Amino acid sequence: MAEQCLSLVAPETSLTLVDNSLVIGREFPDVETCRRTLKDIAIALHFDLRIVKSDRSRFIAKCSKEGCPWRVHVAKCPGVPTFSIRTLIGEHTCEGVQNLHHQQASVGWVARSVEERIRNNPQYKPKEILQDIQDQHGVAVSYMQAWRGKERSMAALHGTFEEGYGLLAGYCEQLRKTNPGSIATVYTTGDNCFQRLFISYQASIYGFLNACRPLLEIDRAHLKGKYLGALLCAAAIDADDALFPLAIAIVDVESDENWMWFMSELRKLLVENTDSMPRLTILSERQRGMVEAVETHFPSAFHGFCLRYVSENFRDTFKNPKLVNIFWNAVYSLTPIEFENKINEMVDILQDVIPWFRQFPPQLWAVAYFEGVRYGHFTLGITELLYNWALEGHELPIVQMMEHIRHQLTSWFSERRAMSMRWNSVLVPSAEKRIQEAIADAPCYQVLRANEVEFEIVSTERTNIVDIQTRVCSCHRWQIYGLPCAHAAAALISCGQNAQLFADHCFTVHSYRETYSQTIYPIPDKCQWKEPGDGTEGGGVPLDNAIRAPKIRRPPGRPKKKVLRVESLKRPKRVVQCGRCRMLGHSQKKCTMPV
Repeated sequence: MAEQCLSLVAPETSLTLVDNSLVIGREFPDVETCRRTLKDIAIALHFDLRIVKSDRSRFIAKCSKEGCPWRVHVAKCPGVPTFSIRTLIGEHTCEGVQNLHHQQASVGWVARSVEERIRNNPQYKPKEILQDIQDQHGVAVSYMQAWRGKERSMAALHGTFEEGYGLLAGYCEQLRKTNPGSIATVYTTGDNCFQRLFISYQASIYGFLNACRPLLEIDRAHLKGKYLGALLCAAAIDADDALFPLAIAIVDVESDENWMWFMSELRKLLVENTDSMPRLTILSERQRGMVEAVETHFPSAFHGFCLRYVSENFRDTFKNPKLVNIFWNAVYSLTPIEFENKINEMVDILQDVIPWFRQFPPQLWAVAYFEGVRYGHFTLGITELLYNWALEGHELPIVQMMEHIRHQLTSWFSERRAMSMRWNSVLVPSAEKRIQEAIADAPCYQVLRANEVEFEIVSTERTNIVDIQTRVCSCHRWQIYGLPCAHAAAALISCGQNAQLFADHCFTVHSYRETYSQTIYPIPDKCQWKEPGDGTEGGGVPLDNAIRAPKIRRPPGRPKKKVLRVESLKRPKRVVQCGRCRMLGHSQKKCTMPV
């Protein structure tokens, strides 16, 4: 297995087509191919095969039914490695296999029959395997046979989990060699068992520091593979509001210590690549380990709650749809006065909300109070991304999992780079749309100019003050989202300015193209890697000492899967309140209460 390429697959192992023709003189490249071919024919023709003799020079088999004359004798050809059929009695007098169970349908046969499908879809389930085998071959296999067949096929295609850990040191070396400036380090315990892996591509580092807004999301997903572990990630947001993964790590277990290490590596990465690191805004679920790690390594950063996490806690605590609606209105209130009014509405309904706000201080999540700049991002988009990565890669060895992630990043860079070349606007499409909406609303306001840079924007509801030099509006929307609000657009239009030019630089098409300007280069196949010599790997791991798998293993039994529903990532729907009976859940038109 050591000399096998990571992608090496024998093409002749697929069972999609079986040549049922047996004639005297037919040749096979080796005895193993002969054995497999005869087994495939026996299954296809529904008869049991009994092996009489099998060694390096001959293979003799007959039908297992007593009295049936079917028999084949295959022997090695002299002077060449091939085998040929010498004797063949090809007629059956028995009725063959009368049920769906077949002795030749072994785990090895199952593995070969599903290999092509598993290559294209690692998520191919044992239930699907046994159903497809019955439909295609008319053979019934047990769930355990299907599961073991899949495990064997996965090992043949990708190697074992243990082999994957052994390849890590060489993989990190190749990644750094093919992507100069990238970070790829692996750490082990004292007995050389895997503990941590940290990877960040130079293309991602450059894009974040030179073009992305100073906003990071951090989260983790638990892996369900043989050795469990956790996938940690820090991701930025590009100009068009798509996720931009900056650093990825795999750890043997999620712990406060591993979070501290991850944030330490992240700070080291940023400090080494820039002279003046920007003041970051970090969003997370603010679990204890995350909070301590951020406070230690990014003491000046603004660390805010993911609003989905906060809102779900609020909803589960009070279980009151009307309260939840008011809560979301409070979340998006732009000024402290608006926020306090919403809090008072909640207190009028239920006094018990006051202690909850002490547990979740509004300064860490409310738009009106949070000091960091979130550009309108309140929930963690990275959660769903990590969940998908963990789901797609949990059955792959660690090197193949990281390659799967690299392939997706490479695809994103290429597709987004090509897409941006078709844009002719100043701003990216999502920002352009918001600016146009603000410009469309601008005629609704009366503009009074105080001086060269200050404007008074009057409406029937309230009056706002806009300063186009400092890019501030008293409604706070310009500062929070980084794009001129309708008040700012009215002021800018009144003095002949282009509102698009007053958006933050990170929303420009130029910035977007700069984000994806670098390339993530491919890593050579394992068969092209040089044999490790003397020296040590980047994480202090000796190259001549293969890393062993972690000691923590998945317990027996089927693991419980937590399903992440897309609906839970969105703001809850507004609850309708009847205008006549004041009850929730229906409108006045559908009210059935007596007048």
